[in-house]
Formats: sequence, structure tokens, C-alpha cells
Amino acid sequence: MKTIFLTDSKTDKDEFKKISLEVSEAIADAFTDDRAYSGPTPQELKEIIRQDTILPEEGLGWEKTFELARKKILPNLLRTPSTDYMAHLHGPSLVETLAAEQIISTFNQSMDSWDQSPVATEIEVEVINHLCNLYGYSKEADGIFTSGGSQSNQTAIILARDWFCNEILKYDVKKFGINDRCLRLRMYTSEISHFSMEKSAHILGLGYQSVVKVPVDEKKRMDIKALRSLIEEDKKAGNIPFLVVGTVGTTDFGSIDSLKELSEIARENNMWLHADAAYGSGVIMSDKYADRVRDINLCNSITVDFHKMFLMPISCSAVLIKDGKNFNALTIHADYLNREEDEEDGYTNLVDKSLQTTRRFDALKVWMSFQARGKKGWSNLINTSMGNTQYLYSKLKEDKDFEVITEPEISSVFFRYAASENADEVNKKLRRQLIHQHGVVIGQTVSNGHVCLKFTLLNPLITHEKLDELKALIKQLAQ
Repeated sequence: MKTIFLTDSKTDKDEFKKISLEVSEAIADAFTDDRAYSGPTPQELKEIIRQDTILPEEGLGWEKTFELARKKILPNLLRTPSTDYMAHLHGPSLVETLAAEQIISTFNQSMDSWDQSPVATEIEVEVINHLCNLYGYSKEADGIFTSGGSQSNQTAIILARDWFCNEILKYDVKKFGINDRCLRLRMYTSEISHFSMEKSAHILGLGYQSVVKVPVDEKKRMDIKALRSLIEEDKKAGNIPFLVVGTVGTTDFGSIDSLKELSEIARENNMWLHADAAYGSGVIMSDKYADRVRDINLCNSITVDFHKMFLMPISCSAVLIKDGKNFNALTIHADYLNREEDEEDGYTNLVDKSLQTTRRFDALKVWMSFQARGKKGWSNLINTSMGNTQYLYSKLKEDKDFEVITEPEISSVFFRYAASENADEVNKKLRRQLIHQHGVVIGQTVSNGHVCLKFTLLNPLITHEKLDELKALIKQLAQ
């Protein structure tokens, strides 16, 4: 290949356009039907992609390389826009955000310092300001884009720990590190919350011991009475409650903890309240269902994921902080990157607020999709998915062959085929049959010791007729 980069050269520009067109056509041609997956097993895939080496002595050039990708990879990629894909909180990508991805990759901005991403920095600041307003925060709020919900949660937990140590314990953990008293810090979260809570505690040196799992009620929400009891028990034992994490959309059930009650408990005990809304943050866009997350502005921090309900390419997430000054916990100056004199003159260096140094310009995806679709367009997308969820729930509930675990609050339907003496094995086999024989990809997990299936209905192209067909197919395969 003669062309190395896209430059102002006509030859380079022509080659870039040619390659871009070829790739676009091949991607479009790979969508041969509505199946989510072409069907090969792991063993079959290993044979399909096998090459003597991925680094030949002489390069194959663009045409031969792309032909390999066209034959071996594109046909076997998971097709997330398919209405047969509903396994995880991982959905299709809006077309305008695919365009944004091309811009992001081509210009390759690095979001750590202003001189590496001038207009990109200003766009991210603008988007964060609007997001803070959207979730009910005041002008004192701030935020930063992250790699995903895990990093957003980790950032919030770090800021909560540092705030608590500085303001309540009067100890500078940033300067002096963890001491014996810090090892008594305790954070409280639902027993079905995301595993990033334990991971973050480990990384912070607090250990899994610091994460207190609170039982859930019959609606899969954090049990408020149990939370109060656990906090009091810890206090009596000499431990130090510092953080409550409310989940706005649990991974399996989509359940929403009572943020209003959690905020009262946090305030009574001088604790930070974080909302892990990686899943449920999209509900705010609905003119019909937004009331379900109305108390989210009571939280000190919020995790928002745009590669879930917001239907944007991975990765795209943000953490919002009610009091932006708390980002000072992550600020450290380097002469080669975020010079203090530049910031005094109005140059924003976003690395001051981020766990990452190099970051992608993911805010562009949010900016473009919000501009393109507006409030009404977004409301229609969210309403459709949540309406589909209510429809499927009602259909499964009225069918005696199925057991529905809990009434959905967002867009996940959690159920099992129950008309069998060996229901657990039947449900396991159902998921495998669906993916390999029918190209249908659904989720599987466990509740109360039983294997269950899950539809995560993020795709607004799914119809009631489609849901009826899938329900009938599952019943047919099970019987």
C-alpha cells in the first residue's frame, strides 16, 4: 500500500475514499438476513479464521487483506442491529453515531490536553454541561467521559472516598495513602449490583471486605430496612460507613433502587450517594417513563452509559458529579501536559478530571445524536423499547408454561420455561439451540438457584409480532 495516512494529498484522499466506500459496501452486504448470528460454534470459528501467521514476511496489501476479512470475519460478526439480538445491555448503534465514529477514528484526537484536542475538548465540556442539566444538577456540577460503567463507578467511588476522608475524617488520603482507619471504611450496595463495586474496592486498597451487600425485596430493589440495620451494625462494630450506591437498572432485572430513601439515609450518616445508572440513565429521555428516575438529582454522582439504552457504539460513558470541585482528587500537574499557566489563561485540560490520560472523543457521538434526533425522537426510541417490555411481560405472565421472575421497570424481561421437571437443563439448552440453530441470541442467568432466560429489549425495531414469534419458538423448542 502506497498510502500511509489521510493527508491533503489528492492521491491519499482518493485512496481513503476508495477504501471507505469498499468497507461501507462490504459491511452493508454482510447484513444478508435478520439473524443476529450466523451460527458457528467456537470450534468451527477457530477453523474458519485460522491463518499460518497474522504477520507475513511480505504484506498482502489492502485488497487481499480486506478480502480475507470479508470472507472470514464479516459474515460471522454478531449483528447487534438484528431484532433477534437481545442478550445483553449491548445494543445496535444509531447511524449518525457510526458516522461520528469515523470522524473520531480519522482525526484521532486525544482528550487529555487542549492542544491535542482543541474543538473536541470544547465539545466535551459543552456536552457535559448539558448532561448535568438534563439530570437535574446545578451549575456547580461537572463530569467526564469514561471507557464505560465500570470506570465511571470507580471514578465516583474514588471521589467519594477522598471527599469523606478529607471532610469527615480530616485525613488527606491522596497525599498519605490508606491507613488503618481507612480499612474500616464501608460502602453499601444491592446484592445484585454490578461487580465493579468489588473491583473498585480492590483497586482502592479497601478490599472486598469494604463492600456490604444489602438484600433486595420482592421487586429486586435494595431493602431499605436492611440497609439501615447493616449501617447501624457496622457503626457498633467500629466500622465507618462512607458510601451508598443505588442502582438505577440492575444488570439482570432492570430494577431501580429508591434513590429518595437512599438520599435520606446518606444525609443522616454523612455519606456520599452514587447512582449507578449505567443501564437506566436512558429513561430520562422518555416523556412517558422519566418519572421512574426523577430522584436521580439527589445523588452526589451519576454513572451514565451511552452504549446501552442510548444506542451508541462502544465505548461511550460518563460520570457526573454534583459538586465539580470534588474532581480535585484526580488532579496532578505535569509540565509536558497540563501546565497551570495554560489553565489560568482558559485552556481546559480534561486529564485533570480523568483516571485515563489518553481518551477518545466519545462526546461527539452524544452531540451528534442529540442534535440529530432531538427530544421527541429520543423519547420515541425509549418509549418503544419500554413499551415492548411491558407487552412481552404481559404475554409471558398469562402463559402458564412460563414463570416471570419480576415485573420489569426498564427494558429487561426475566423469565424461565417452567413446564418441565428438568426446567434448568431445558432453559440452558434453549439458549444454545437459539443461537446456533436459529441465529437468535438471548441472555441466561440465575435467580433463586434456578436457570432463567432474559430478553433485553433495547432495539426499537422489535415489534409485538416479533416477540410473539420468539415466544412461540421457545415454547416449541422446549416441548
